[in-house]
Amino acid sequence: MKFTLARILVVDDDEVMRTFVVNSLRRLGIQAIETAVDGASALRAMISFKPDLVLTDIHMQPMNGIEFVQQLRKHANPLVKNMKVIFMSADASTDTLEQALPLGTFGYIVKPPRPETLRVKLEQALK
Repeated sequence: MKFTLARILVVDDDEVMRTFVVNSLRRLGIQAIETAVDGASALRAMISFKPDLVLTDIHMQPMNGIEFVQQLRKHANPLVKNMKVIFMSADASTDTLEQALPLGTFGYIVKPPRPETLRVKLEQALK
């Protein structure tokens, strides 16, 4: 799939970061973008928006990004269960990486994401 045609769900509790990521995606030519403020609202958006890929923060309340992806991986719907996910976080600690990477994701972007990093990660995930 050409990444500019992808439907992207951006999950982040920080409004400034959410807006920054959405604007970065738009500059890359992606138009189909929805947002969510935490894992719980992202789960609801998964059903209505049907994204091709999710970009999610890790540290959010009440449901963080790791819990959100764990819920995805347990979902009965195979499209939700196998959703392509890229984590975004300012936290690049070994502890966080050890929790995040085994969840079958397509990478980890340190925030704030650079547009070229976003492009490369999206292209890799959407092949």
